[in-house]
Amino acid sequence: MVPVNPIDAPLRLMCVHAHPDDESSKGAATMARYVDEGASVVVVTCTGGERGSILNPQLQGRSEIEENISAIRRAEMERARSILGVEQVWLGFVDSGLPEGDPLPPLPDDCFATAPLGEGIARLVAEIRRFRPHVITTYDENGGYPHPDHIRTHEVSVGAFEAAADPDYRPELGAPWQPLKLYYDVGFSPARIEAFDAELVRRGLESPFAEWREHAAERLKRAKSEGRRLPNITTRVDVADWFERRDQALLAHATQVDPDGWFFAVPLEIQKQIWPTEDFELARSLVDSTVPEDDLFAGIREKVTS
Repeated sequence: MVPVNPIDAPLRLMCVHAHPDDESSKGAATMARYVDEGASVVVVTCTGGERGSILNPQLQGRSEIEENISAIRRAEMERARSILGVEQVWLGFVDSGLPEGDPLPPLPDDCFATAPLGEGIARLVAEIRRFRPHVITTYDENGGYPHPDHIRTHEVSVGAFEAAADPDYRPELGAPWQPLKLYYDVGFSPARIEAFDAELVRRGLESPFAEWREHAAERLKRAKSEGRRLPNITTRVDVADWFERRDQALLAHATQVDPDGWFFAVPLEIQKQIWPTEDFELARSLVDSTVPEDDLFAGIREKVTS
């Protein structure tokens, strides 16, 4: 095993995401909490989101947006980054788009999902060796949902987690660094959605999850038939006090979010009461910590010197 580099303060968290806006819909409150507690947090955005659809009905059909979507999404990312208080870097790949149809069309030749996996790993290793995170978060092997860029983000993150500490791997990319924990984001677990749906119904409020509930059994059956592993929550970080900031960051991605959509349909009061955590699955650890956890830095804090 490659020796672990000496650990120094402050605590450092790297969150690897596929597109601008993913960081604000997945684990954003956790990032904001750790920033406020003095940790250093960086978001690595693998693509520029160039092929993302305009999901805000108020902005659809406007040519000045469609023709400048790349620059607009970068500006949106900068606003969200500032709200969360994190550092952000671009990995430099082009959005693959979400293929639709039966059969699915081929992916573009120039996109992230068709780029050599080794190139993505190398670029992320360079960022890991620069920032030296103690903890990395990313998506599971199913991408959280099967977008090709999310699946490739998982593959790149896992590969870089291993390669960054190897002194024989691309020494020109910086001094070796071993991250100590790797987590998968489990933001949209079935249990969370079911809990919100039940509470909205109990209060006599309209639930945006009725259709989801109707098809839940079918989705579970399909997942099992395809051999997809279900997420396993090991770590729940209490971040209710940071939900407002999470929402502000997500709304900064104005082209990507419907402000009247389902993401904002559950009142914050209910979210804080019913599900006050953001959830993760511990995928790899080089330190001792007891599962279940309530802290991504569990097992690491005591090792960090001031």
